[in-house]
Amino acid sequence: MPIMRERFGFASDNTAGVCPEAWRAMEEANRSFIPSYGDDGWTARAADMIRDLFEAKCEVFFAFNGTAANSLALASLCQSYHSILCHELSHIETDECGGPEFFSNGTKILLVGGKDGKVDPAALRIAATRRTDLHFPKPRVLSVTQATECGTVYTVAELARLGREAKRLGLRFHMDGARFANALVALGASPKDISWKVGVDVLCLGGVKNGLAVGEAVVFFDRRLANEFEYRCKQAGQLASKMRFISAPWTGLLGSGAWLRNAEHANRMARLLEAGFRTVPGMKVMFGGKANAVFVRMTARMARALRGRGWHFYDFIGVGGCRFMCSWATTEGDVEALLSDCRACARHR
Repeated sequence: MPIMRERFGFASDNTAGVCPEAWRAMEEANRSFIPSYGDDGWTARAADMIRDLFEAKCEVFFAFNGTAANSLALASLCQSYHSILCHELSHIETDECGGPEFFSNGTKILLVGGKDGKVDPAALRIAATRRTDLHFPKPRVLSVTQATECGTVYTVAELARLGREAKRLGLRFHMDGARFANALVALGASPKDISWKVGVDVLCLGGVKNGLAVGEAVVFFDRRLANEFEYRCKQAGQLASKMRFISAPWTGLLGSGAWLRNAEHANRMARLLEAGFRTVPGMKVMFGGKANAVFVRMTARMARALRGRGWHFYDFIGVGGCRFMCSWATTEGDVEALLSDCRACARHR
């Protein structure tokens, strides 16, 4: 019995399959016996490609998913008596089930405000300096999300300002880059311009939302901070015995240029969807994102009607509204089908 295409493609970019370039590389890695636990040519090649990409002598590790990548990276920057400062809507706060706190043995997360999902430098300064006594967890890390959970993108200048502020405050700088590629193409920047050149110490580079089946890269630009990180990965169950099946798809994604094409396509579909939403009565676009997410406000009745027609999308945590996410596999036909149903539901609201 054939598997039918579901109408849930806008719930998350995680719902998309594996892109062809990554799939071919995985097939190639499956054709022979290969050394295990990362001692293989595929893993070495993938790490070197990431170093070339960022034009940096960085340390590269691979983890199964973003929660592990973020949690272990942050744990490497902190002691248990430290704190991590991040935006109140950041993924490490809202969606990782206390993973960063768990793997760092209790490091406290302190929340910082800011418009459109971005950390405000002034608010960061206040949060990092309001308590300096022994009885309060000592601020140690600034964590930002690029692109943000609101679909917005930090500009190079905004990141540089945060990097300078972090340095003045004695904070290490972590970036959750689950959608780093989407931010990169939206800005038209180079990878180094929005990472180590603005002061980022460690980047969790997303691959799953960009066309991989599994596997995120943890990239340490400050190589000293990677000391014994491989032991953290092993202890946390993140050292894959058949590591080539995590690393090889990265070579297909990066070597072919698909990682940028996939991100550009997803962003373009999001802008097409956003433009369509603006023409639908009763739908109000939020944030004005630049990456591959579109957030809208609509009545509860309209949301139920769309879900009744088979569309899957998430209510957004913290600020209301609904999130529609585009991926490398989203088509213009998918966008038009959703907009057609939105218009039909609007006529009967």
